[in-house]
Amino acid sequence: MTPRIAITIGDFNGIGPEVTLKSLADPLLRREFHPLLIGPVELFRHYAAMFRLPLVLEEVESAGTKPSAGTIPVLPSHPVSLKQLQIGITAPDAGVCAGTAIEKAIALCMTQQADAMVTAPVSKEALHYAGYNFPGQTEMLALLTRSESVTMMLIAGSFRVALATVHVPVRAVSENLTVERIVGRLTTVDRALRNDLGVSSPRIAVLGLNPHAGENGAIGTEEKTIIAPAIANAAGLGIAAEGPFPADGFFGAGDHKRYDAVMAMYHDQGLIPLKMTGFDQGINFSAGLKIVRTSPDHGTAFGIAGKGTADPGSMKAAIRLAVSIAHQRKR
Repeated sequence: MTPRIAITIGDFNGIGPEVTLKSLADPLLRREFHPLLIGPVELFRHYAAMFRLPLVLEEVESAGTKPSAGTIPVLPSHPVSLKQLQIGITAPDAGVCAGTAIEKAIALCMTQQADAMVTAPVSKEALHYAGYNFPGQTEMLALLTRSESVTMMLIAGSFRVALATVHVPVRAVSENLTVERIVGRLTTVDRALRNDLGVSSPRIAVLGLNPHAGENGAIGTEEKTIIAPAIANAAGLGIAAEGPFPADGFFGAGDHKRYDAVMAMYHDQGLIPLKMTGFDQGINFSAGLKIVRTSPDHGTAFGIAGKGTADPGSMKAAIRLAVSIAHQRKR
């Protein structure tokens, strides 16, 4: 079975269309799946011509429409003209286009017309301008698919980091940490490692929140009152979670290599070491989602948009992971 992967346009003023089309220009990657682009065909064609990519893009009426031989099907979402293109600029039009493409891809996956979706980078600011008031795509996907326990997992090769809290200010991290939340996240990650990523007996390292993991309560009590009890509760559910570990020493010693995943307490605690390790290959995977969704682990990069210098490595990795998980879920 060759999976059909729906790929959203992302913010059309950023590098999303560029890294997507560059990925599809790779003949070896194209053999692994049937692509279905979601977005205005005129914009995709414009970018393909701009970067001189040998791609033939064909607008289709539905996901079930068979494209002509040698073409890449494009399913339109929100109508946009080239006059609305403002490369490198945050604009409401781009937010509307990105949001409607996400909604269409979700609908295709929920009705089994697509086996997985890959979302190109979006501007949260543009989405907010367009009325999509979510902290990020992960939260939007969780709500629209009615998935109760979704955890953001970032992946670079065998290095996997899951987040206990995601898009919250640092000052609010502590108040968002509860035993129940961490146990729920660990349960979701354990299940995703087994069912989606093919890890038969996963081991998960759990980081502390405070410097030196609180040093037995001398520099904060969250480790003693929240994180350690959550690890114990997870162990009672058969989850092999260990910690809490001081984040600096843990990553400094390379201890993440001994585990199948790491649970970080907040965004930058986990993402900085992962991005230092595999910036051009990082993937965002929504663990626990009812459908398969991956994304390149980078943003819109407005500063280099339209220059042809964007590296498609992360997008290629996101597509390959979506293909792999789609196969895994069919077994």
